[in-house]
Amino acid sequence: MRSGTFVILHLVNPTEKFWGLLEELLPMGITLRGISVSSFDDWAGQVARGENDEESGLGLVTMFVPLFRVERMFRDEQVGVVESYRQRFARRVGRRVEDFLGADWKEVDSDLPDGAVS
Repeated sequence: MRSGTFVILHLVNPTEKFWGLLEELLPMGITLRGISVSSFDDWAGQVARGENDEESGLGLVTMFVPLFRVERMFRDEQVGVVESYRQRFARRVGRRVEDFLGADWKEVDSDLPDGAVS
């Protein structure tokens, strides 16, 4: 996977799941700009209401995860009828997460056509 791809990380010790933008994949670990999967819906709701990170404490953070903690990494994409997290964000907020992130986003691949909100 390339830098700029939206991914879901499954971590061990402790078990955690994160969604976000892959910034760097190195032999020593992964740098991700993201949020815990358990907080994703609350964060998307906050963005939809126009609240900022300071009001609720929810937002994307940049983190480094040592590779020994990574159990697996998936590209955030639709599987059958199950939406990707990016599609969930677009449906709930009314705009693409790429547009929300602005200059922070640099993905090459996309599972949403330009301007699409599903």
